[in-house]
Amino acid sequence: MAAILITNDDGIDSPALLPLAGALQRLGEVHTAVPDRERSWIGKAVSRFDPLAVRSVVAEGTTVHAIDGTPADCVNLGLFELFPERCTLVVSGINLGLNFGTAFFLSSGTIGAALEAWIAGVPALAFSMALPHDAYGLSGSDRAARLGDLPLRAAGVAAEITETIVGNGFPAGIDLFSINFPADVAMSTPRRVTPIARTKYASLFSRDDRGLFHHRIRRYDACEPAASSDVASITRGEISIAPVRLDLNARLSGPLTAALERTGAPPQS
Repeated sequence: MAAILITNDDGIDSPALLPLAGALQRLGEVHTAVPDRERSWIGKAVSRFDPLAVRSVVAEGTTVHAIDGTPADCVNLGLFELFPERCTLVVSGINLGLNFGTAFFLSSGTIGAALEAWIAGVPALAFSMALPHDAYGLSGSDRAARLGDLPLRAAGVAAEITETIVGNGFPAGIDLFSINFPADVAMSTPRRVTPIARTKYASLFSRDDRGLFHHRIRRYDACEPAASSDVASITRGEISIAPVRLDLNARLSGPLTAALERTGAPPQS
């Protein structure tokens, strides 16, 4: 049986947290370490100067560790400090909002938590789901009421996908999975293994009449057409399952490599 660490970037009040914890209990011992408030769009930031406080809250029979830090902080503390046994799998999410395409992937606190697990040598799955259009901008009880049983349904699908990956053995050469659901996800929703689309966005901020800037995405584009990508899969109403290999190396052309490299002493002028 696996020891599973659950985290997220939507915080302790996320309506997806307890359904996911409940759904994963059949797979092993479940621990939770989550931010004490929403920490979206923070990537893999780690708290450097502020000490972190941890409080334990029991909700519907589940003990949740709430941390006044980032999702990556939660993973590091959850793996190395908070629990007597070392968790062997990290499940991040279910994020309330999609994390498809490289632009969102590289910005997401949900993905950042999975990256922190990878750095620690622990397999990770990051789950994200689309929201109904009329749920965007809502929070608290208003958002929970609009979502209804969607988080519960998504949690059941996430648990089944987790069980399939763990049951088959986390694949060699894969560092993490990024999995995105359409808003109306169900067990019968088609599933595709996809690459992550190369995407970009323009300004993330909008100026108000006081001259202050507020986070607001106005444009999101694909860098290149990719009919088999995670973005295309979600657009078709499918579940996208993207295996990720974090190989950051690239090759330069021979002439540029030769121009950049030096051997021995620099040439005399």
